[in-house]
Amino acid sequence: MRILSGIQPSGILHVGNYLGMIQPMVESQQKGELFCFCANMHSLTSLSDGKKLAAYTNDAILDMLALGIDPDKSVFWVQSDVPEVAELAWYLSNVTPVGLLERCHSYKDKLAKGIAANNGLFTYPVLMAADILLYQSDIVPVGKDQKQHVEVTRDIAIKFNALYGDVFTIPEPSIREEVSVVPGIDGQKMSKSYGNTLDIFAPEKELKKKIMSIVTDSTPVESPKDPEKNSVYAIYRLFASQEKAKIMAEKFLAGGYGYGDAKKELFSLLWEYFLPFRTKREELAKNADYILQVRKKGADKARAIGIVTLDKVRMLVGVK
Repeated sequence: MRILSGIQPSGILHVGNYLGMIQPMVESQQKGELFCFCANMHSLTSLSDGKKLAAYTNDAILDMLALGIDPDKSVFWVQSDVPEVAELAWYLSNVTPVGLLERCHSYKDKLAKGIAANNGLFTYPVLMAADILLYQSDIVPVGKDQKQHVEVTRDIAIKFNALYGDVFTIPEPSIREEVSVVPGIDGQKMSKSYGNTLDIFAPEKELKKKIMSIVTDSTPVESPKDPEKNSVYAIYRLFASQEKAKIMAEKFLAGGYGYGDAKKELFSLLWEYFLPFRTKREELAKNADYILQVRKKGADKARAIGIVTLDKVRMLVGVK
């Protein structure tokens, strides 16, 4: 079973990214054949600063390796290092109905937010389809907001197979019941676009300051509090053992336990939880040659598999 996951390099990773994307990728290494890539070409739909994208890409590689992606247990590469994906995207574009792309929620949502329409933004799902189909992926873990893009991939693959002959595996989405909505410091869903994140590799003082600024209600310290109705506990229980989470919940319910004390406990928990990852990232950042080797090795492995699919497609469409 081949599992494919990708993450856009769009800046600093936060704990919501870890729970929703990175942790499931790491777990997938043990469940099947993980194909995991840094989707830097996709970032071009919203980022036009070349130096910034290059820096984000390097940071994403460091982050993913530090957080548990093992290039010896998975195929791990950078999207742009496999040019075959762009070629396949062109062949797929020629069997993709415009109406199919016009119905994509992501495109309509971005237009509604004032993002300028361009062909890259419009045809994003076709490039995503190429990412998935080039490697004959069986399972694609996605959040609910990306489910439609996997459905578009299935539609494109079925149409191509019907027109030219069976070549593509029809992928199945695996929907993550979002750990679920990880709250940010303002109570909304944690997101870089809201500026409400707890960043995994933030300096100690910065992380502590953000945690201490988590929005809570004005219930007095001595009064009982419902642990299910505050963001501090919601984040804490995602990382704590069941026993520790139960103890914090009991403290809230008993009264005499303030949000400030809970925030200090949350800080200690997160700082210790990510300490091994932080140490590993610092070591990786000192070894640029190793990062280049990982990147090249991963691209070579991905290309060797992808070219088999692309050669079949070339023959079928008549360009070879």
